[in-house]
Amino acid sequence: MTDDIQLYRVPDAMQKLRMSRSVIYEQLRSGRLRSVKQGRCRLIPASALTEYIALLQREASRPSVEATGTAACTGTKPGNAG
Repeated sequence: MTDDIQLYRVPDAMQKLRMSRSVIYEQLRSGRLRSVKQGRCRLIPASALTEYIALLQREASRPSVEATGTAACTGTKPGNAG
C-alpha cells in the first residue's frame, strides 16, 4: 500500500485485494477486515488492508489439520470411530 490514500471505499478495497464485493462484506461481517462508517459510506482504512493481508499470510503459513493429521478439538485420533 504505497499510495497516500488512508481510507478506501469498498470498490477500491475490492480492487486492491482482488476480491469480490460479497467476499469483502463477509470479511467485514466476520471481523477479519476492519472498517469505519462516515455517514452512509463504509470505508476501510489502509492499515486494515495491511493487517488483513498479514492475517492471510499467517494463515497460509500455518499447517492445516489435514497436513498434521491431528483431530481438531475432539481428543481422538483421525480414523478412530470411537
